[in-house]
Amino acid sequence: MIEEPVEIRRKRLIHRSLYTGMKETDLLLGAFARKELPGLDSAGLALYEALLEEPDPAIYAWAIGREPVPAEHDNAVMALLRRFAADMAS
Repeated sequence: MIEEPVEIRRKRLIHRSLYTGMKETDLLLGAFARKELPGLDSAGLALYEALLEEPDPAIYAWAIGREPVPAEHDNAVMALLRRFAADMAS
């Protein structure tokens, strides 16, 4: 299997972040992805991609602090997303 170039991966993840299916998540993740994904390495992109496999309402609830983040997503990328969400709210 041919590995996807990192720039193509970033563009794909940004697009996916803009069209999650839930408007609130689209707005949050779309803005986050545009700002933060260019600075993430392959490991960070893998963490973010794993997060996108979760249901939209759960991602949103974790990001805004409404629900605790499960252990498998309690990582540097989620911390970055939570800070981003807090900054958007203020």
